[in-house]
Amino acid sequence: MKINIVSFWLIISCITLANAQQNQLKIKVVAETTQSPLPGASVVIENTNQGGMTTMDGWVTFDQLATKEYTFVISFLGYQTVEKIIQVKGNQEVVISLKQDTDALETIVIQTNRSTRTIKKIPTRIEFIGGEELMEKNMMNSTNISMVLRESTGIQMQQTSLSSGNSNIRIQGLDGRYTQLLRDGFPLYGGFSSGLSIMQIPPLDIKQFEIIKGSSSTLYGGGAIAGLVNLVSKTPEEDPELDLMFTQTQALGSTANVFYSERNNKFGWTLYGSGNYQKAYDPDDDNFSNLPETTSVSFNPKLFYYPSEKTTFWIGLNGTYDQRTGGDMTAIADSSADLYTEKNTSKRVSSQLAFTTKIDSLKSVTIKNSVSYFDRALELPDLNFIGTQWNSFSEVNYNSNGRNTDWVLGANVYTTSFNEESTSIERDQQDITYGAFVNSIADLSEQWILEAGLRTDYAEDWGLFALPRLSLLFKNDKGFSSRIGGGLGYKIPTLFTEAAESIFYRNVLPIDKNILEAEQSFGGNLDFNYQTMLFETIGLSFNQLFYVTAIKNALLLNSVGDDQLQFENAIDNIVSKGAETNIKFSYKDFRWFLNYALIDTRLTYLPGNPQKPLTARHNAGSVVMYESEKWRFGFETYYIGEQVLSNGNETTDYVLMGLLGVRNFDWGSIYMNFENFTDRRQTRFTPLVLPPRDNPTFTEIYAPAEGFILSLGIIIKPFGNEGHH
Repeated sequence: MKINIVSFWLIISCITLANAQQNQLKIKVVAETTQSPLPGASVVIENTNQGGMTTMDGWVTFDQLATKEYTFVISFLGYQTVEKIIQVKGNQEVVISLKQDTDALETIVIQTNRSTRTIKKIPTRIEFIGGEELMEKNMMNSTNISMVLRESTGIQMQQTSLSSGNSNIRIQGLDGRYTQLLRDGFPLYGGFSSGLSIMQIPPLDIKQFEIIKGSSSTLYGGGAIAGLVNLVSKTPEEDPELDLMFTQTQALGSTANVFYSERNNKFGWTLYGSGNYQKAYDPDDDNFSNLPETTSVSFNPKLFYYPSEKTTFWIGLNGTYDQRTGGDMTAIADSSADLYTEKNTSKRVSSQLAFTTKIDSLKSVTIKNSVSYFDRALELPDLNFIGTQWNSFSEVNYNSNGRNTDWVLGANVYTTSFNEESTSIERDQQDITYGAFVNSIADLSEQWILEAGLRTDYAEDWGLFALPRLSLLFKNDKGFSSRIGGGLGYKIPTLFTEAAESIFYRNVLPIDKNILEAEQSFGGNLDFNYQTMLFETIGLSFNQLFYVTAIKNALLLNSVGDDQLQFENAIDNIVSKGAETNIKFSYKDFRWFLNYALIDTRLTYLPGNPQKPLTARHNAGSVVMYESEKWRFGFETYYIGEQVLSNGNETTDYVLMGLLGVRNFDWGSIYMNFENFTDRRQTRFTPLVLPPRDNPTFTEIYAPAEGFILSLGIIIKPFGNEGHH
């Protein structure tokens, strides 16, 4: 009898267990605002190894679940992570909506430090600009990337020519040649292209900006003394994407941008084209252009090949034609007029090639190569400066991403060759640099992460440079983190400095490798970050940065008699130190950004250690944003403090204001931007051009030259980017 009872209960238990394991749960993950599916979202059962990724239509299926309550964790890049408790009983279908999270830095993967880690797990301080913020800046200026950089804390866009509009990046008060500008990790800009580079990079095909302030030479070589800016391009997805962007300004500037991408099994491609025409613009009525007459065309196709899940190969080609004519308005309209004009004609062609293959799930090898050709002709009434520059870059690196430690080892070679058209002064220059580097990021514990790196470069004619770098990150689960780091850097002397460019290289003697030494630097920074919720409704994030950079053997352009100028090394250092403060509040659909930068850049080689000219010690900004599914509004206010001119005179401080309005539709957006709507421009304080008219003198530029610019535009998205609202 007991055997029969036991058998009965065993049979009942088996039947119950069998029924309990027959439940099926299907979960669909969608974007909250558009209800469009989110393919590739992660859905995991908490405290188990069970999980999966959503399909192209947003579904993930769990079979043979027991009849009980489960907690599911759903996450997707750029969206807030959700924990959902589901009582499983029978076969069910559940739809879960994710809300877009512009603050989800824990999900942002950074490419600049060559690791697969997210931004919050990297000891090096990296600033990220992407997503909606980048699109806002594109609307403010769709012709080039200057707006994105200009409105970042501690970064100044220093205009060096009124007639051409040339601008250089200044990070933390240091000249543009100390900042390395990269595209997908390739050094395609700088040198002879100089301040034109910033004006010739349209922004629509860029996915994100990654900015490192302070020495970054360990991974990317000489030149990253003040920092680096890496422009990360969009890549093709399974769904095709088409963006059409058209902008018109009241200053008679017209811009068209077209971007298309698609991936089909083993092949993918992106196609990008941009065209800009700007009529010469003179808001001062002084008969000199404040914006040059500009015709610019850029084309950038890329082909991607995926022979297997482990291997990716892509090749890209970039071509740009740019012509700028500024100066006397009469002479711009009539080239036969014997009056002052400055004409810049440039052509750029560059290739990029990258091959990455995974050895296993943790290790990979990447091979990269780029070749860049730049041709520029600068024509003035009494001067022609014409030349070409070839650059090449090749690299191989090995990555290993372990559970607690990441390694990257690599070697590269970089060549540059500048050839000037025949003149009385021989200023051609050829350089070649060989480099090897190793970098490691190690989790010392849950709270401490250490990054250490070493690069050794050998630059022909300049010597051997060892560049160590060290960073340490502390973080806790209460929203606090802190980073401290420092490293060395160097820069090979080159003809192309802001000082030489501002005088059109007139009477500048060539680089003398027998008397000059490479510029070398030491930099360090310390920052504190805190995130919390106030009153359970207001999000607060705070970042405080302190930094110092010292440069010895700084390259100076000094007079040597007979109206000739020669490059020499400074007898003492340039020392830049300061602080940056960033605060962000968020409440429902509102965001408020506040920032302040103290930039104290001293020329210690001059008596009295004066502040570097054209560098405001105090800068501050405020940006208020409202975002909903249909509308977006932004109001910006920026304060630029007093600056010192090269002659020692002080300039006035000023305030800039801007207003952006966007209306979103299913097919795209229309927008209106009032840039500098209070019309602050330098001629309201001091003149930009001094007589005589046929041989003018141009003053240093410390404030906007063009004044108020009204932009009207439209973005059309026929397909793809369903969740762009």
